Amino acid sequence: MTTGQTITEIAEIHAPWNKLLSAQNVAYEGGSNFIRFRIKEGKRFTDLELDPETAARLAGVIQDWLAKQAND
Repeated sequence: MTTGQTITEIAEIHAPWNKLLSAQNVAYEGGSNFIRFRIKEGKRFTDLELDPETAARLAGVIQDWLAKQAND
């Protein structure tokens, strides 16, 4: 953890192909909050931090995709 931030675990999801997806809230000094997605694949990590507006757009894309899957 870097000084000036507080990390709170939100969820862990075991995904296909032996991947682990973690979601965390990252609160920075000054009041900024981001959601961090960490994908663990073996020893490799990929982090993606999103601000609330970008996370909302991503959520909409995922919801649209899910609706299409339900209709196929």
